[in-house]
Amino acid sequence: MIRLHNLRPRPGARHRVKRLGCGESSGHGKTSGKGHKGQKARSGGSIRIGFEGGQMPLIRRLPKRGFNNAAFHKRYAIVNLDDLKGFSAGATVNEQSLRESNLVRGDFDGLKILGEGELKHGLRIEADKVSASAREKIEKAGGTVTLRDRRTRVGARVKQDVDLAPVAAPAEAAEENAIARSRVKRAANGRAKSQKSSRKK
Repeated sequence: MIRLHNLRPRPGARHRVKRLGCGESSGHGKTSGKGHKGQKARSGGSIRIGFEGGQMPLIRRLPKRGFNNAAFHKRYAIVNLDDLKGFSAGATVNEQSLRESNLVRGDFDGLKILGEGELKHGLRIEADKVSASAREKIEKAGGTVTLRDRRTRVGARVKQDVDLAPVAAPAEAAEENAIARSRVKRAANGRAKSQKSSRKK
């Protein structure tokens, strides 16, 4: 029977340390297996993967073409049902309430609810994506799931940007247009005069 006083490591798990720099009779050679001179023979001398001695490495010589889906990747904030235990029965769970409770933070493209854990009471959940198991557990507990419309969110964001953009007053816009027209007219008259003078010569 194994006791604390007779515990032993498995056979072969422990072995002697390879001692370097002990001369030719050590069995590891005069140069300790590092060869003669050079960067790799020095202590602390190491070369990173892909380094080609200073010339343009292969990864930078190859052309980069084709479609890359990374530009269209969407990052979702993940929330499990276990995380929603702090909300009272009948509460509305959306992005704003989750941010206030510090369950989600930072920038993301949407909110996704996953089904890890159980719900003991019904909640009104508003999210962009909900897994099948999460939806089943939420509805079983008496809650509801509402998926946010992406077009509505994008439209609201665009409308907000338009509302924040400065709009010139009608009188100012008319004055600017009149100034631009007068400049164009003066430039045309100047070109016509220069052409007449060149013909007289």
